[in-house]
Amino acid sequence: MDPLLISITVTVLAGFVGFEVITKVPPTLHTPLMSGSNAISGITIIGALVVAGRYGGTAGVVLGFLAVAFAMINVVGGFMVTDRMLEMFKSKERP
Repeated sequence: MDPLLISITVTVLAGFVGFEVITKVPPTLHTPLMSGSNAISGITIIGALVVAGRYGGTAGVVLGFLAVAFAMINVVGGFMVTDRMLEMFKSKERP
């Protein structure tokens, strides 16, 4: 089988599984799980760069670019949510 076809299949299946897992998480657990998702997105970025470099064809580069872009959106969003959560715990100065 073509390695690119296997990579696409794994990516699509991982997307479906990830969507199903995330929709089952209660809203109270979303913020604590952001640090874990940031770590997973970091691994996704590395994997996408490896795939884009190894399968240098147009499809591999496009899929690698898309994977890096989506993972970076997730990482930045995760840091923004985590920062907002940490702001809630800071003490406020009283006038």
